[in-house]
Parts: sequence; C-alpha cells; structure tokens
Amino acid sequence: MCVVINLNAQCKEHSEEHHSHHDHHRNEIGIANAPVYLFNEKELAYGFHIHYMYNFEDSKFGMGLGYERITNEHKHNTFGIIGSYRPIDKLSFSLSPGITFEDEESSNIHFALHLETAYEFEINNFHLGPVLGLAYDPEDYHMSLGIHMGYGF
Repeated sequence: MCVVINLNAQCKEHSEEHHSHHDHHRNEIGIANAPVYLFNEKELAYGFHIHYMYNFEDSKFGMGLGYERITNEHKHNTFGIIGSYRPIDKLSFSLSPGITFEDEESSNIHFALHLETAYEFEINNFHLGPVLGLAYDPEDYHMSLGIHMGYGF
C-alpha cells in the first residue's frame, strides 16, 4: 500500500510539472500569412491577419482583437473580437465575429464571421505552424491555408 501511495504521489507531481511546462503565455501577438480563396469571385489573393490574444490563467480559453486584410482589387478589411479555445496543448480554435468593409466603400460596413484553427510548434517564446481559416461576410465566403507565427509574453 505504501508503494502504491508513493507511486501515485510521484505521478501527480510529474503531471503538475508537465502541465506547468506547457502553459501558454498570458499574452500573444500573432500574424498569419496565407493565400485566400474567394469563392464567389473564384480567385486567389494574398491575405494576412494580425491579432492580440489574452489567455486566461489556468484555462483553455482566451480572447482578443484581430484585423484581417485581403489584398485583392477590393482591398477587404475586417476587424473582430476573438474567442479562442485550446482542447490540447498545441491546437487552437478561434471564433471571431466582427465588421468588414472595402477601402473604396469604407462607409458600407457589414457583419463578418471568421473561424480559424492553428497547430503550433513552440521555440521558447515564439511559435510557428499551419493555420486554416474560413470566413463569411454578406458578399463572399473565403478560405485560407497558411502559416501562423506568434510571440508570447
């Protein structure tokens, strides 16, 4: 019985060390670069987004702000509030409702919704990995597959 209790205590201690080693930084600044496919226009364009995320302590959830730019002829801009969830250490899912507009029609603002998933490889405070995004606005749907880079602090 003493051996079992001792082994259990060692497993718990190791588990806590392992957990604390993989906690994510409280704050993150990130950027994603990706070709974007616009379904209605049937074309590819370059897109990027930047974001700031705050990750809640002892939680798999975070929230932040983001901006997306698609550099096609319409010069698409989206600003959104981001909610994120990490079901496992390196995988994140994000949902971002926001507003979208084009440079030429900046007063013509529409609702937008972005969904994103990323898988991250960490190197100290930096992380890098693939990102897949899907987005909706009243004029089009678009999808992107690219690289996410971030810095945690």
